Amino acid sequence: MSHPGLQIHPVDDLIDRAIRREPEAIRTITTQHNRRLYRIARSILRDDDEAEEAVQAAYMRAFAALPAFRRDSSLATWLTRIAMNEALGRVRARRPAIGIETGRALLAGEVIPFPIQAMAADPERTMAQRQIQSLLEMAIDELPAIYRVVLMARVVEEMSLEETAALLGLRPETVKTRLHRARRLLREALERQAGPHLMDTFPFDGWRCERMTRAVIEKILSSP
Repeated sequence: MSHPGLQIHPVDDLIDRAIRREPEAIRTITTQHNRRLYRIARSILRDDDEAEEAVQAAYMRAFAALPAFRRDSSLATWLTRIAMNEALGRVRARRPAIGIETGRALLAGEVIPFPIQAMAADPERTMAQRQIQSLLEMAIDELPAIYRVVLMARVVEEMSLEETAALLGLRPETVKTRLHRARRLLREALERQAGPHLMDTFPFDGWRCERMTRAVIEKILSSP
């Protein structure tokens, strides 16, 4: 029960509504976090469809545990960690002998590709986009694993220094050092191949975001 004059934080209100299974609250949370969770899962699993399944499963776990969520921490980081653990769990299920270090290395797995519009009107532009995609993927793939995951988190997903450090279990100073090194190595690789104008990051497919959100809402509302 609220007290007169007591302000409720918008995130807390959103969480309360999601706990009550209000579709719009669930939609808001999933839409806000779909891109990050999908990219993390996709980088670990290296498969589009399985990444979607992992994110949906992570949401189901997260919404079931939402009443116990500690609201003094970041909802985004909490959700990302659940998705990351879900993806790594699927990898371990496929490869029972996987070690801890290998599991950590998987966090810096395959790069998420640029989505190419299926109905592109300009074939030459589509070809150019694919060439850019290929060059950028190769350049990032050549980065050492310890630099790739920091680059994805800090630059592509624009996660804060503190959030990235907490997510990866690193000191903020280590994140800074690795990001600086990753940027320098990537810039050098791209300049060798095509120049600095290829530094665009990875956009997210709107249709995939909407489909994932609908699936999560349907599963939550139909669960006992």
